[in-house]
Amino acid sequence: MTQLNTPYPSTAYLTGFLRSRGINAVQEDLALALVLALLNREGLHALRDAVLALAEADRTGPVNFFLDHFAAYAQSIDPVIAFLQGRDSTLSHRIAGRGFLPEGARFAALDAYADDGTGDPLGWAFGALGQQDRARHLATLYLNDLADVLRDGVDEGFEFVRYAERLAASQPSFDALAEALAQPPHFIDATLERLALQAMDQHQPTLVLLSVPFPGSVYSAFRIAQCIKRAHPHIRIALGGGFVNTELRELKDPRVFDHVDFITLDGGERPLLNLIEHLQGQRSAQRLVRTFVKNEAGQVQYINLQEPEIAFEDVGTPTWDGLPLHDYLSLLDMLNPMNRLWSDGRWNKLTVAHGCYWKKCSFCDVSLDYISRYETASASTLVDRIEQIVAETGQTGFHFVDEAAPPKALKALAEELLRRGVQISWWGNIRFEKTFTPELCELLAQSGCIAMSGGLEVASDRLLQLMKKGVSVEQVAQVTKGFADAGVLVHAYLMYGFPTQTVQDTVDALEYVRQLFENGCIHSGFFHRFVCTVHSPVGLNPADYGVTLVPLPEGDFAKNDVAFIDPTPLGKGIDHDLLGLGLKKAIYNFMHGVGVENDVRSWFELPKGQCPKTTVQRNRIQRALP
Repeated sequence: MTQLNTPYPSTAYLTGFLRSRGINAVQEDLALALVLALLNREGLHALRDAVLALAEADRTGPVNFFLDHFAAYAQSIDPVIAFLQGRDSTLSHRIAGRGFLPEGARFAALDAYADDGTGDPLGWAFGALGQQDRARHLATLYLNDLADVLRDGVDEGFEFVRYAERLAASQPSFDALAEALAQPPHFIDATLERLALQAMDQHQPTLVLLSVPFPGSVYSAFRIAQCIKRAHPHIRIALGGGFVNTELRELKDPRVFDHVDFITLDGGERPLLNLIEHLQGQRSAQRLVRTFVKNEAGQVQYINLQEPEIAFEDVGTPTWDGLPLHDYLSLLDMLNPMNRLWSDGRWNKLTVAHGCYWKKCSFCDVSLDYISRYETASASTLVDRIEQIVAETGQTGFHFVDEAAPPKALKALAEELLRRGVQISWWGNIRFEKTFTPELCELLAQSGCIAMSGGLEVASDRLLQLMKKGVSVEQVAQVTKGFADAGVLVHAYLMYGFPTQTVQDTVDALEYVRQLFENGCIHSGFFHRFVCTVHSPVGLNPADYGVTLVPLPEGDFAKNDVAFIDPTPLGKGIDHDLLGLGLKKAIYNFMHGVGVENDVRSWFELPKGQCPKTTVQRNRIQRALP
């Protein structure tokens, strides 16, 4: 259960790698298949039957609206899905006209948008020529209304992306998941199980690999494993992916292995080769790599024979063969111009380098393999992969999913793309470091770069130094301006609530951000609350940052996020959540050119006298620019 517009890349990476080693591997996207099975005319009839079984007193507003307008939903669902899949663009006229779709509670959000004076609440966002975008946004709200019905009428944890996340995210105990998995399968579970068993019948595998990137993927993965074990006990099942790599590193609960046989950590290439050799009788279980098993004593055992990693140059080319590339849904949920790239359009995911070349930021999981093991591939190899992927998929859009793409590698890649005349559109994430000169920004734009995101984080030189970001606010201004002048969309990741951050720091940070918008350095941004993880420098060495960690509850399952107390005179007693509301409101308006000239104190709803005037001069960013 990840994004619906494009396949999550892990299966494409591993399928391509295994095939390059002569191993017969196929892939299925059961998350997309589940959503498409639920959201069609037949699926909505089944959903209506499920919610009609509820007592009237248990039916929420979204459920009652769905039942009252069921005929309209049943008639519109298949055309809407076809439109979002790009198979019926002319339907945009009817959708945008606001008379075709039943409009439930999610459409109330339109009332919050500023009216541009035309009586059209979306006019400022899409304009006269943005009919396709307007229709996609309305169709996305329509699907979100249906997701609310699934949540309220069938499974309280249902969401398209963060399904039953609370059962897994930083859960010290497996109890909540075990209890949920012990319940009889409901309507959604039964649909997922049917799809999983169909895939087993079609492919006849001996080993199933379940990729679990996020906490919101865990419940569904275990439901898939559970039904496979019940129907095909001879099939072995292995679990891996981002959630496992960050949260299950200290796994001890043997109940997990009632559902899966193996759990592997970090990059999957080496563990899977060894696991397959083990299952073929070519090596013993004690010669596995980074793999959890349940031993004969019924205890969880971690086995990690030291063997060389598969070099990034040799992992092969990802393949999307077997995935229904024309069935993904191009949604438009958030009107943030960078966030829409995540949900709108189908992007080929590719990595320029493994890991992070900087690996010093104190908020990041720098102790884990996906950050700490830095490896590159030659520009020639990368462009070979790009050309193979375009030939296979017919799609020329690429999202480079690096934690921080290295400038040297991006320069070489751009030069190789231009030398070969390979035409693609691409975007990715970087550190806004001084190596990205205006000349390099222009080169990257010429090679097809359309957007770039990077971390400005707390937008405070004192705190940037404390978190070892390796950049200054002025440097960020110069780099972002270089990209903006080259015609590249620039998005800033921003953070609040970092250890020792004061109200003054927060007000000053927003003033810096205001000036970056005012001077055309950034076009988009998002503030998120700092979260301390056990694998980050703050989590590993809290005293260095003046904080005290709240002891984690005892448990044998997941472990990642950890709460902390900031007792320093600077950070004590600050309501970061209240400040966060002002930050998010401000940046939302800045992105649409609203209130950029205002005093930043006006965005914070703090008691009188508790919001200090900014100490940042109003022309600070302008003076930093060449």
